[in-house]
Amino acid sequence: MTERKKLALKPADERTEAPALKKKGRGWEISDKRLDVLHDQARDMRRHASPAHKALAAKFAKADFGRYSFKRFAVVGSAIVDFNCHQLGMAIVIDEEDTPEALINRRDKSLESVGIKVMHLRAQDVLDNMDAVLERITMGMRMRIGDKREGQREHRARSQPKSSTGRSTAYEGEQS
Repeated sequence: MTERKKLALKPADERTEAPALKKKGRGWEISDKRLDVLHDQARDMRRHASPAHKALAAKFAKADFGRYSFKRFAVVGSAIVDFNCHQLGMAIVIDEEDTPEALINRRDKSLESVGIKVMHLRAQDVLDNMDAVLERITMGMRMRIGDKREGQREHRARSQPKSSTGRSTAYEGEQS
């Protein structure tokens, strides 16, 4: 008969050190200095917001999105977005006329590479036709909620154990 293995801790001299936790940057591997600069820029942008930003922020403050909320001038990775909904993985950017196109494209690619969908709104549209803008944002939120639910269903289908008949063990009509 074979001898049973027992769990035991290694002596202190044989243990290797665990990697240090990344406390700042939330895993984006951004230096503390760069992250501090980004937060200072976001704070300055909140203090000196454009009229379009102020108008949309006022609407968001009054709106009831349920469990979803938008944070104004949020730092996401190495980018600052105008409004960010972390729960949905959705960012809203108000395009001003003076923003360089190369910067917009680079920011959008980096955000979409980590699963954050970016919605662009023109500043003039926000000021002139707020109802249409809010309707577009609501439709975008519904699409993201649908995407998240579909991803959850796919994940459950992949990770759910199969019975010997090849069918799922849980009731297939069940939804959460």
